[in-house]
Amino acid sequence: MSAIICGSVAIDTIMNFMGDFAEQILPDQIHRLNVSFYVPGMRKEYGGCAGNIAYALRQLGGEPLPMAAVGPDASDYLDRFKKLGIDTRLIMVDNSSFTALCTIMTDKANNQIAGFHPGAMANAHLNKISPDEAAKGVKIGIISPDGRDGMWEHAHQFKAAGIPFVFDPGQQLPVFTGAEHREIISMAEVVTVNDYEGALLTEKTGWSLAEVSSKVKGLIVTLADQGCEIWTNGSKVHVPGVKASAVVDPTGCGDAFRAALLYGMERGWSLARCCELGNKIGAIKIASQGGQNWTADRAALGLL
Repeated sequence: MSAIICGSVAIDTIMNFMGDFAEQILPDQIHRLNVSFYVPGMRKEYGGCAGNIAYALRQLGGEPLPMAAVGPDASDYLDRFKKLGIDTRLIMVDNSSFTALCTIMTDKANNQIAGFHPGAMANAHLNKISPDEAAKGVKIGIISPDGRDGMWEHAHQFKAAGIPFVFDPGQQLPVFTGAEHREIISMAEVVTVNDYEGALLTEKTGWSLAEVSSKVKGLIVTLADQGCEIWTNGSKVHVPGVKASAVVDPTGCGDAFRAALLYGMERGWSLARCCELGNKIGAIKIASQGGQNWTADRAALGLL
């Protein structure tokens, strides 16, 4: 069984500034800002929502099929995926663009300055979901943050192919109108958001969380270390969080949770069981730096 994971594949450049941004930026000169920060610490990470979800699903023993648009500079990323046993046949290489890039600079107070270049991600809509993917063993899909047009078209392509999918709008939630959200929700099997995104989704759609849940099999609202809420048919249950052994880096925790959701849904689990696994995986991931540097003990998780 395979899962098509639509979303971004990106390269993250993370830099550490040892001082405070506030000490370097003069408030009365903000209108003509021109500053440079000395950053002795830097690392590059493989990232992007589809990349992180695919990595996590593979850790759980699933068969991810990431579907993304990248530039020719992603060759090492794709080689790494192949070594991990991740099928890259649905990743489109756009030779006219760079791979999506996020540059993040963090000061000692954990304030951040970031820049995001979408690159090839903006052409994700050129990558099509074939109507015969279900016949090839694809059991489920997910729409995670990606190019706007790609998210819109892939949702409709999943529906046309008869493949149930999870709608995970994430940071791209604001780019859709309320009517567009309502249309995608009407086609989705499950919707998943964090608590802030949940509030924004209700504002956009004009539907309460209970009303959203009545349109789908379930609405999942993640609450960081507090676990998550599962809304079904207007009713809510809480699934408690799992205490992490260490809190190192939250990058990719939400993506790891969504991989667990896909893993369970492929196998016909209840949403509560899916979320219990998701909370465990999120706690494992947060104890390591980056979105794809952690490993899962499948035997300890009861997945063997």
